[in-house]
This record gives sequence, structure tokens and C-alpha cells, in this order.
Amino acid sequence: MKKILYTVVSLVLLVFLLFFPRESLASAQEGMQLWLNILLPTLLPFMILTGVLIRTDMIGQRLTPMESIWQKIFGVSPAGAYAVLFGLLCGYPMGAKLTSDLYASRKISRREAQYLLTFTNHASPMFISSYLIHTCMNGQVSALEVFSLLLGSAFLTMLCMRLWFFRTGSRYTAGFSPIYTSKKETSSDSSPGAILDASIMNGFETITKLGGYILMFSILTACVRHFWKSQSILSYVLFCLLEMTTGLHSLALSGLNPEIKYLCALVTVVLGGACITAQTRSLVTEELSLLPYLASKLVNALIVILLFLFFAKII
Repeated sequence: MKKILYTVVSLVLLVFLLFFPRESLASAQEGMQLWLNILLPTLLPFMILTGVLIRTDMIGQRLTPMESIWQKIFGVSPAGAYAVLFGLLCGYPMGAKLTSDLYASRKISRREAQYLLTFTNHASPMFISSYLIHTCMNGQVSALEVFSLLLGSAFLTMLCMRLWFFRTGSRYTAGFSPIYTSKKETSSDSSPGAILDASIMNGFETITKLGGYILMFSILTACVRHFWKSQSILSYVLFCLLEMTTGLHSLALSGLNPEIKYLCALVTVVLGGACITAQTRSLVTEELSLLPYLASKLVNALIVILLFLFFAKII
């Protein structure tokens, strides 16, 4: 079924590229500008440096003194807390990548990795502040309100996932198996030069892969826009579900009611869109299922809607 879907989408995009080259070029340039001017300079340094930290095996040692905090509040190990912190600061899709890297290097168990995927992959504070609040919403919404809604819904989602998926008892309150002890690397692989080289290559491979996904989804969005010219709320929701950044831009230019526009923007940032989901799948090892992640996104979207309605005094 997946092969048929990929084949059909690829053929449609090929036809679109051949018959509508101007629109295709414009959408591709827009996607590549986003990758080159925003993702490359902001995410690549984090990818390289976090790769170095994971390979030097210093993560758990630095976070172990606060082990009781990570265990009681988040239900994770000190190594898992690293994915929580950097996932929150760096944004999509760093939380998922760090979780997968920690699992691949045997710093955390599979159970803990599955749990971490449900609440470490979010939009970065920089993206929310600069793009969502100031660019898309023209500074008309309170930053404190936006961050309260998003962080509050993320925390409640974490609690839901903790109760829903991980009820069995173990060392950590979320029901994880004890974390693995990483195998010592050989001296040739653990030299400073080798660690830095491996981290740089891994970082460039990852950021290049993200650029490819952004490029293809930018063209796919342009294709949908060309054939679906409706100005209804359904069309804007579809654009947001395809690619978050361009979807938010279209939403900002729409003539929708400001409250509806605000709510749609919050839900879009929470869900991330199909492009973010595809990026996440590409960065997560096949041993980890993406179903808990997808379930958590739906729960998060529902919670942020309820919080929005509650604070807006609609219900």
C-alpha cells in the first residue's frame, strides 16, 4: 500500500514539475531558503555538539545529581532528561533524533525511548516567538499566553502518556526498564578527532535529509494549492497539516476570524504537520514505533483546544 501511495504521489509531482515549472521553482526556492537561512545555521551546530556530548558519554554524569527530579516529574532517567531539555530548546525534530541516538547508543531502554518520543518533539521557543507570534500573528497575541497554552498542553500530554502507555512498575516511575550501560568504545573510535568527525558527518547527513523533506513537501503543497483554490477553513487546515511553516503563512494571510486563526495556529504548531512527521520517521530508528508519537500529538492537539476554549471562556 505504501509503495502504491509513494508511486502515485511521485507521478503527480513529476507531472506538476513538467507542466507548471514556474510554480514548482518558486515553491522549491521557498523551501530551500527556509532550510538554508533558518534550519542549517540553527539546527546544525546543535546536532554536531549534541553528537559530541553523546559520544563522550558525559550526559548521565552531568544530569545524575538531579536524578530524583527527572524521575518524579518526568519519569525519565538522567540520560533521558537530556532529550527532554534539548528537545524543548531546539525544537522539531531534535527531540526525536536525540531520543533515537540515546537509544542507539544504549544510554536508555526501548521503553523509555518510546515514552520520550511522546513529549520531546515540539516546536522550538525561537520558532514560536519569532515566526508564530510576531510574523504570523503580527504580535497581536500575548507571548505569555501562547507559551502557557503550548507548555501546559505538552505537560498534560506527558502525564496522559505516562498513565496510558506505561503503567507497569520498574526503576523509573514511567515503567521503564533500567537504563543500559553503554559499551566502552575502542581508543581509535573515542579519540577527540574521531568523535568530532563522526558528529560532523552525522549532523550534515541529518540536516541534508531534512532539506530533502522540506523541498519535496514544499512542492507538494504548491501542487495542492494549484488545484485546490478554495478559501475555506478546510483548505487552510489541509495546508497546515501538510507543511507547518508555509501553512502558518497561508493562515496568517487568510480572512478567517482572528480567534479561529489563533486556534488553528496553535493546533498546527502542536501537530507539526506531515512534513515534520516524515522527518521524525526518517531520524528515528526502525526499532522504535511511531504510533505512540502520533497518538500523543492527537492528545496534545485536543488538550490545547480545550485549554484555549477554557481560557477564552467559551465553555
